[in-house]
Amino acid sequence: MTAPPQETYEAQETYGRGGRVKPWCAGLLFAAVSVVVGCRAADTDGITPVPQLLAFLPWLLVPTGLGLALTLLGRWWFGAVWGVAVLGLLAWYIEPYGKEPPSGGVVVAEVRVLTANVEFGRGAPALVEVIRRERPGLVFVQECDGGCRARLRREVGDAYPYRREVAAAGSKGSVILSAYALKGTPGVAGTMGMPGAVADVRGHTVRLQLAHPMPPLPRQVALWHRELGRLRAFAAADPATPTVLAGDFNASQDHAGFRRILDTGLYDAARLAGADRTPSWPARTAPTLGAQIDHVLVTRHFTADHARFLKVPGSDHRALLVELTLHAPRG
Repeated sequence: MTAPPQETYEAQETYGRGGRVKPWCAGLLFAAVSVVVGCRAADTDGITPVPQLLAFLPWLLVPTGLGLALTLLGRWWFGAVWGVAVLGLLAWYIEPYGKEPPSGGVVVAEVRVLTANVEFGRGAPALVEVIRRERPGLVFVQECDGGCRARLRREVGDAYPYRREVAAAGSKGSVILSAYALKGTPGVAGTMGMPGAVADVRGHTVRLQLAHPMPPLPRQVALWHRELGRLRAFAAADPATPTVLAGDFNASQDHAGFRRILDTGLYDAARLAGADRTPSWPARTAPTLGAQIDHVLVTRHFTADHARFLKVPGSDHRALLVELTLHAPRG
């Protein structure tokens, strides 16, 4: 019997090595994505790096698609089934979270709300221009240091005679500006300032609360969860009163801690206006790549007509402007 040529053995050996590498690489990709998707399915944020990756859940379609391509090239059919299952779960969870609100009642007021993280006050000059151009009735500003607060008072203070602020440096400072009369409340305790107030909007009481919990840094995930929990407690305390909870939540709809806030009966105004999953951070890559972590949440007393994410030069966040309609409850 004639022996096969040497080059045939070499070709088979090379194919064997390549055939093994592709399934291994695909398996690693699927395993990593499966951990994140599994935590999403289990309604938990898990431990580092899961909370950080959950913020970018839609982008996990990329490694999943790459893994599927490798399974086909490597002829790993079990892996192909695994990849399709992961892909299906991702597609399911990318759908907007939350229920549609009831269809309001008699319109009593139109309220324009702006929230902006100005990154240690660096975006304050640009924010002033946004405020002058858009003229919101309520403005929630995070990371507003002393210079930022002074600038806002000096340059737009006449239009916003009412304010509640946490006078602190760097990322801990914050302020609520209002064209409506305000009464102060204790706000929500946090590492960074989260002031609160009650506004009189054409004779109707509206609870206001600025949100800025700690981000889920590797050693601060527990603290992030505690502060999201305090915001949830605020939301749950008085669902019968119209409420606006706005700011930089450092969380997206794919975080269990954020969904628990929505589950108290709040609705994401951007989602209601058809702008769900529009990235607000990081501003440098948004809207192409990023996560929506800046939100305006409202109770069933509001509907949202429009939502826009605006550039604020100097800040790593885009501002969010929403146009709300306040309804009087029926009967």
